[in-house]
Amino acid sequence: MIKIPSEPRIALVHDHLIQHGGAERVLEILQNLWPNAPTFTLLYNQKELPFFKEKNIQTSFLQKFPFALQKYQWYLPLMPTATESYDLSSYDIIISGSSAFSKGVITGHRSMHVCYCHTPTRYLWSDTTSYVEELKQSRFVKWLLPPLLSYLRLWDKQAADRVDQFIANSKTVRDRIEKYYRRPSFVIHPPVEVEKFSITNHPKNYFLAGGRLVAYKRFDIIVEACTRLRLPLKIFGTGPMQKDLERLAGPTIEFLGRVSDKDRAKLYAECRAYLHPQEEDFGITVVEAMASGRPVIAYRKGGALETVIEGKTGLFFDHQNWENLAHILLGFDSNSYNPEIIRSHATNFRTERFKEQIKNFIEHAWEEMNQSSYANRN
Repeated sequence: MIKIPSEPRIALVHDHLIQHGGAERVLEILQNLWPNAPTFTLLYNQKELPFFKEKNIQTSFLQKFPFALQKYQWYLPLMPTATESYDLSSYDIIISGSSAFSKGVITGHRSMHVCYCHTPTRYLWSDTTSYVEELKQSRFVKWLLPPLLSYLRLWDKQAADRVDQFIANSKTVRDRIEKYYRRPSFVIHPPVEVEKFSITNHPKNYFLAGGRLVAYKRFDIIVEACTRLRLPLKIFGTGPMQKDLERLAGPTIEFLGRVSDKDRAKLYAECRAYLHPQEEDFGITVVEAMASGRPVIAYRKGGALETVIEGKTGLFFDHQNWENLAHILLGFDSNSYNPEIIRSHATNFRTERFKEQIKNFIEHAWEEMNQSSYANRN
């Protein structure tokens, strides 16, 4: 293994620490790999994310603004300036994890900036129209929003130009980076804690879905399909769409809210199959379900195409509507899948593999940059 020469100073940058998700899990791994590296972020809600309190977290000036942790969307126009305010001049390597602002940091001219991109900012590029339409705000706010998004889109493209090398978390994201930023990237799938999940010999009859209950994840499709077919469905997680989904749901649908890691693992292991109706950048819950030996029924787009093997670890449906999903559910036989084979496939996305890949990428990129700089000086 190539070693980074001369112990460079490393800094980590994260969009904001407001709620826990896949991006925060990636940050935890990066902090474990480089424990002396501080983490720069726009905002940090210690109450929601207490496990970061022992880390060196450096927040932006937005942290001191009124209601910043509760109403952080109010300060969207200031986030580019806040991101650019970090003093990273003394660091050799900057590793940003970004689905929004952190790729836009300003770094020293001799430093190397690698961005682990979860996706180009959704509400600026791929999902702009739906974002504005689904926003529950006054007409006046919706009228003001398009000009602001246009400004942020220009800044976002300039921010992408500041990155030395991009890592994409999936082939889907790699294609988006090329489309919107006109930049190449290397794919390293995000880490999944496969070891926390196991197979049970006594699965039950319910279908399962979960995650943050937001519009783009299309939980309405699975709720309507299972309601009409009178199939048992359990949904874990919370979010702004929960009340709308509850109104749509029939008696066979159960909303579990937030669940513990232990309970989530049990839900995965005992479900008939995991339902994934959305187009995700990657889709960690899909891999967690497979790590529990359970098949996945997924919409045929996005990261699921890189994780689900049709006929071996799950099935796809082609049209994002309840009718197409219902047709699949009616003919679905979970007994035709081998749980051991499904789990074995899921181990390809284990945490240790991610650690090895990202560490090797950073080390090679740093050595290559040093060699290129030395050659140019001579």
